Amino acid sequence: MGWLITLIVGGIVGWLASIVMKTNAQMGMIANVLVGIAGSFIGFWAAGALGLAPTGGILRFIVAVIGAVALIFILRALGIFKKA
Repeated sequence: MGWLITLIVGGIVGWLASIVMKTNAQMGMIANVLVGIAGSFIGFWAAGALGLAPTGGILRFIVAVIGAVALIFILRALGIFKKA
């Protein structure tokens, strides 16, 4: 059950990040899930490195979306995604 929730939340996080970064048309469902999950890890790693510990569902969700946006920014800089 935990994996299913991870996939669903990862998909939502990746989808929101792709809308923010205007790469939604280039990304499918699988890319949204992968970017959402990997971006969440990046967001929580960066928050920990900065000494921040988001508590509560909303703050954790926001950190996950920020991490996914950062991942899309990195992937765009590498030429994987193009600006819309």
